[in-house]
Amino acid sequence: MEEIRDRSMHREVRTLLSFATSEERVEGEYDLYIQSANRRLFGFTAGVDLIGCIGVEFLDGNRCEVKHIAVMPEYRGKGIGNRMVDYITNLSSCSCITAETDRDAVLFYKKIGFEILSLGEKYVGVDRFRCVRFMEG
Repeated sequence: MEEIRDRSMHREVRTLLSFATSEERVEGEYDLYIQSANRRLFGFTAGVDLIGCIGVEFLDGNRCEVKHIAVMPEYRGKGIGNRMVDYITNLSSCSCITAETDRDAVLFYKKIGFEILSLGEKYVGVDRFRCVRFMEG
């Protein structure tokens, strides 16, 4: 995995981020990764193809939050998301990693060892969940 720091967003990055946020927010979210010292975006490749990305915000107290995680549809279900979360865990000294997600992705986090807390209907018609995994160490 490599950090994505290009000023201009490549097509594959745009596609992946659109899976993890609304199409309207892709540019703004990407800009936050480029401009913020606390946010980092990493790409997962297969050969020369970018097939996944994970964006993380490093917070105080050795905590980090997954802001975006996405895998190209044809590569889903092959453990790539789990490998990206493990990469972040091994890269950082985070004692706690969190994510907020919707019903579509909550089972992914549960499957890889996150504790799940329902936040209820945070937006009209949209249930949200807080996912937390404490690191041993």
